[in-house]
This record gives sequence, structure tokens and C-alpha cells, in this order.
Amino acid sequence: MKHYLLSVYQPDGGTPPPEILEPVMRDVDALNREMTEAGVWVFGGGLDAPETATVLRPEGDDVLAVDGPYVEGEEHLGGFTVITVPDRDTALAWGRRLARATTLPIEVRPFDAVAEG
Repeated sequence: MKHYLLSVYQPDGGTPPPEILEPVMRDVDALNREMTEAGVWVFGGGLDAPETATVLRPEGDDVLAVDGPYVEGEEHLGGFTVITVPDRDTALAWGRRLARATTLPIEVRPFDAVAEG
């Protein structure tokens, strides 16, 4: 079994109104339960707004702390799910389901083979 990161990218801006957000969260919660019951869900969660991030950047012998996200853009990493599945096709199938549930782009990326041990 291999671990995959399903990254949820969301547009910058405020929280969507309840009539949009509530059905999405209901679908995401249902999918998370399904992943858990299928034994593929490892860990996941939503992230605070990108302006709450702090980037630690090495500068010579020091490490500087810079407020804000690492990358400026119109989208940001809003949440993630880690799953363990037998292959890429299975990871993509779960990623497609997450894209439908969130209505947002999902990046599916395997963990490095060395990190897998």
C-alpha cells in the first residue's frame, strides 16, 4: 500500500455563504466517513486562511520567519487528506470523488518511496 496526499486548492477570498458551504461540508463529511469505512483514510483536515501562515526561510546560519503564505496566488492550499491505497488509479478515483464533494481542484501526489520506508 502507498500513501497519497489529496490537496484541496481553494480560491482566495472569504468563506462562502452557508447555502453554498453547508452542502459541500455535508458531502465532504460523508466522503470522509466512506474513506474511513473503506480503510483508506489516514489523516486529513482543513487549514486556516493563508495569511495565518508563517514561512521559515534559511538565510546563512539563521532562519528568518516571514508572515504569509510561501507562494502568492489566487488559490491556496485549503485542506488535505492522506490516504493509503494500492495504486495510483485508486488514489485518482478517491481524488475525483473529493473534487466532486468539494467542487474544487484536487492535486493527487504519492509520497516519496524513500519516505514510505
